[in-house]
Amino acid sequence: MTISPKFWTPTHNIWNCLDWHPTKQQFEQFTKLQNLLREWNKNINLTRLIEDNDFWISQIIDSLWPIKNELKNHDKQLQIIDVGTGCGLPGLAIAIALPNSSITLVDSIYKKTHAVKEITKDLGLKSRVSIRTERIEVTGQSSQFRGNFDLAIARAVAQGAVLAEYLIPLLKPSGQAILYKGQWQESEKKELIEALAILKGKILSSEYFLLPEHQGKRHSIRLGSTHECPKKFPRSIGIPLKQPLNNQSTTNL
Repeated sequence: MTISPKFWTPTHNIWNCLDWHPTKQQFEQFTKLQNLLREWNKNINLTRLIEDNDFWISQIIDSLWPIKNELKNHDKQLQIIDVGTGCGLPGLAIAIALPNSSITLVDSIYKKTHAVKEITKDLGLKSRVSIRTERIEVTGQSSQFRGNFDLAIARAVAQGAVLAEYLIPLLKPSGQAILYKGQWQESEKKELIEALAILKGKILSSEYFLLPEHQGKRHSIRLGSTHECPKKFPRSIGIPLKQPLNNQSTTNL
């Protein structure tokens, strides 16, 4: 497999910004992932971010920068879930970067999960990456998955209060949820805090990041649990999105 010298250099800034560098094998897996997405995209619209900086920065770097802490301890065995995975990112990039961790990818669209399942197989990740085709409200109420994850992540699939209801029920007591966000407004933070009070969670940290090569601004918000999440959450399919949790909604719960 040909390796692009533009990105495979130990000092290139796209890796320096992570304080982490992929091994040659990991870089080859990222390159193979790019090629597989390119091929599958001929038949199904998985993602438009496939070429050059769109892939390496807006996909791979954007997938990995919120887990910089975990990259420093990449030998640790973690249980991770990627909610609303779409084309398989950030989950597959994380699986490549954290070779001892197990990743569950969840999406409700079969065409996408079928493609991601085949991509996972071709990447040699099948033994520790599983793909589920279902709504996250179902996953969150399953005894197999509820309270089972060290990291629960979601990349720009809904507003913060909605994502919190999807992710908090999945966490182990010491687990953390990570919201990948582009824009992050004070009003959304206020709504998230209100939702977390109901879900028995809290904001642990928030971080702002400029992607290299002027590829955009990003925010990462880490959440944790204060007590066990009430068993009624997540609510039934579609309800979290239609009726996000807030102080006003508590009277109807």
